[in-house]
Parts: sequence; C-alpha cells; structure tokens
Amino acid sequence: MAIRRTLIRTTVAAGATGLLVLLGTGIASAHVTIVSPDQPTAGGDAQLVLRVPNEDDTASYSKVELDFPQNTPLSNASPATLPGWTATVNQVNLKTPVKMASDTVTQAVSSIVWTANPGAGIPANDFQTFSFWTEGLPTNTDKLIFTAVQTYSNGKVVTWNQPTPPGGPDPDSPAPELDFVSTASATPAAPASTSGSDSLARWLGGAGLVVGVLGLGFGLGALTRSRKSAAGAATEPAKTPEETKA
Repeated sequence: MAIRRTLIRTTVAAGATGLLVLLGTGIASAHVTIVSPDQPTAGGDAQLVLRVPNEDDTASYSKVELDFPQNTPLSNASPATLPGWTATVNQVNLKTPVKMASDTVTQAVSSIVWTANPGAGIPANDFQTFSFWTEGLPTNTDKLIFTAVQTYSNGKVVTWNQPTPPGGPDPDSPAPELDFVSTASATPAAPASTSGSDSLARWLGGAGLVVGVLGLGFGLGALTRSRKSAAGAATEPAKTPEETKA
C-alpha cells in the first residue's frame, strides 16, 4: 500500500508540473480554480489540481483549505507531496448516506488542508498548485462544487464559495467547480467512414488480386506456348538443300 501511494503521489506531482504553463496564465487576475489533466467521468478515477493565486499585493498566503461537497461525496483523496507544505486529509461520517451506482457512501472526505512551513508561503503576484488523486468519483452528479478558504500571513481570510450563474458574470469569489466528461465524449471516436472505406478497400484489394491472378495466368500461358514452340523447333529434322529449294 505504501508503494502504491508513493507511485500515485509521484504521478500526481508529475501531472501537476505539466499543467503549470496552462495554469500560469493571468496569475494576478485569476480566481481559485480546480482542473484535471484527465477526462474525469462519473464513477471514474481522476487527478485533480487546485490552483490558488495570491491576489494580495502586500502579504503571502500560508494556508489553503479545500472543503468537499457532502451531497456528492468523495470517499478518498491522496494529496501529492509538495515541498514546504504539509497536507492533512479530514474525513467525516455522513449524517445521511449517499447512494451511488454501485455502493452507498457513509464516510467521505470533508476537507484537505495545506499548511506552509515557515518561510514557504506564496508571495504576492504568484500562485501555487495543490494536487491530489481520488478514486471513484460520485455517480449522482455531473459536476463537483468545492469551497476554498485561503489564509494570508496578515490574517486576512478569503472564502471562495459563490456560485457562478449559468451564462452570467463571474462573482467576486467563485467556488471552484469541476465538470465531468460524459462517457460518450471520453471514449475516443471511431475513425470516420470505417464501413465504407473498409468495403472499398476490400473490393479494390480483391479486384487487384483477380487482375494479378489473370495476369499470372496469361504470363504462364505465354511462357508455356513459347516453350512448346521452342521444343517443336528443336525436335523437327533439318531439311536438306534439295528440300529447301523445293
């Protein structure tokens, strides 16, 4: 189990590194967001990455708490190792068990809290990504809505929990959301016109084979006739000069 968790955390950390270019766009103006390099589907496993910018010009932030939804619960979470930070996973017994497609969740993750070691806070105009792996995404929803709480070194606390209205402007502190990918969309599409192209290819291949066989037959026939003519000429008696003149 220890080896498995180490591999998971290494994989999560590597995936998070690959996201830095994407997540680094618009550091100062971006909000707290959560993304996944995978194609998260209901019931599947996923690597999730929380991106937290520093939007304070004078202070660093040293603590981030990600609160998990309890009506669409996740039963487990494995944070990636992040140098300079300590991650704590908190779980809770659900007051009302939540039935999923294949089981019923009675205990779920309530939060992950990342706390910076002294001197390891994120300074102004910078950001940090916090990664974790989860197995068995909920099947009773197509979206996860979290709450993030960000604590600065000057004591300021910012809570990211405001819902984003459909088609409306973003609120000041929107809640980080993760949309699932439908199973149909997550499955790679089959190459277009497979039946037509396959049938045409097979027909052309068959026609080519027939032409090849016919050509081979004609060639063999010509070769046979040539050999018979040569053999006949070789066995015919030579004519005398008198027979030639006649």
